[in-house]
Amino acid sequence: MAVYKRSYKAYTGALTARWTRMLVLPRFAWRGLFKQRLMMILFVICFFYPAGCALTIYINSNTAFLSQYVPVPKGGFLNIGNQFFFIFTSVQCTLGFLLTAFAGPGLVSPDLVNNALPLYFCRPLARWEYVAGKMLVILGLLSYITWIPGLLLFGLQSSLAGGAWFRENYWIAGSILGSSLLWMLLIAVLSLALSAWVRWKILAGGLMLVVMFLGAGISETIRTVVRTDAGGWFDPLGNIARVWMYLFDIRAEHAFSTEESAAALAVFAGLCVYLLARKIRAYEVVRG
Repeated sequence: MAVYKRSYKAYTGALTARWTRMLVLPRFAWRGLFKQRLMMILFVICFFYPAGCALTIYINSNTAFLSQYVPVPKGGFLNIGNQFFFIFTSVQCTLGFLLTAFAGPGLVSPDLVNNALPLYFCRPLARWEYVAGKMLVILGLLSYITWIPGLLLFGLQSSLAGGAWFRENYWIAGSILGSSLLWMLLIAVLSLALSAWVRWKILAGGLMLVVMFLGAGISETIRTVVRTDAGGWFDPLGNIARVWMYLFDIRAEHAFSTEESAAALAVFAGLCVYLLARKIRAYEVVRG
């Protein structure tokens, strides 16, 4: 049949909600990530420590069998409380950082290298929706190894220890969720910014490690040479640790206050968002 004899009509089927369209990006990104064997191995390794913590909580709350062979202190071997869940969050967020260093740098750079952004933005997809969709790749991935197992462990401890323990420590659940989300958002914007500016994936992953760990050296150098604690503004790891300790009610003396650490993290995240916004656009002006 000739083309001019065909009758074409516009699509009249059901339309998806506007807010769900950005979910296409993480769906296909997750599928691509888990096709990589190394990524799958790293993801599985991240569950070893939560499994060990769950076993520890169970044994600590059921000491009747062990008391037949070894002396068991009253209340169990460990004091399951804010210190326990602070260590858990620190370990899992560290593993999440290594996972992000492997997966994050490849989220934006292929679109820039292949000039694919105009194809995204010629569709009903705003810039912020594109960035949010890419961030959901990291946030969804890290949720499975940070706050979700953390809250499951908290629920396990609450069920085994009883209502008295829960009434005394219910606030720890909020600390687990808040500290994990803060860390996830921070490294998500950092990885996307580096992915947008550094198009070589291996180099971008290495720069994530440099940015996070070099700050501690810069801070210590400033403190030693200039005799001031203002170098804490350049230490994202130290700042996140101070905020976490505040959330988990762990007392420690710091020359750099919690409020200053929170402000430094906000500035750090804002800088990453600014750098990302400079690159995420539908066109690029090239000057000869």
